[in-house]
Amino acid sequence: MRIETFNDASRGEAIAVIRPCLDIPRWIDALVDARPHADIESLIECACSAAEPFTQVEIDGALVHHPRIGERARGSGAEAQFSSAEQAGLGASNHDIEQALHQGNLDYENQFGRVFLIRAAGRDRAEILAELRRRMHNDSASELREIAGQLREIALGRLRAVFHPL
Repeated sequence: MRIETFNDASRGEAIAVIRPCLDIPRWIDALVDARPHADIESLIECACSAAEPFTQVEIDGALVHHPRIGERARGSGAEAQFSSAEQAGLGASNHDIEQALHQGNLDYENQFGRVFLIRAAGRDRAEILAELRRRMHNDSASELREIAGQLREIALGRLRAVFHPL
């Protein structure tokens, strides 16, 4: 989509474009209400600013839409398509790593009470597993900050995909 098209869209249409990038209503409203954006970089700057800070309630709400690493996203909407595309780049599957990721996801959920979230785009399964294991040593507050950072990275990547230059 061109940034000009986004700027000229109705509020409802603009929200529908942004929501699959990150379903946090306050963040979406900030991006939509700041229109017109001069270019993608001004939209990205706005997105970064609006993401500081995400609250625990916002994070927990956004995580509802994210599948476990290694699992298929549910549904067929734009958010599920983003997630599937991001995880498709994880490289060839390895049984031992898949098993370790599966168990790691369960251990993480048991420890932190939420799905393990990491920006999958640009990473392979071994790197994700190493990050999962590292983050298992975090305390709850540190982990919440890491999740917020990962949500920002995912959202910014998705925004860039939506508003890629033609």
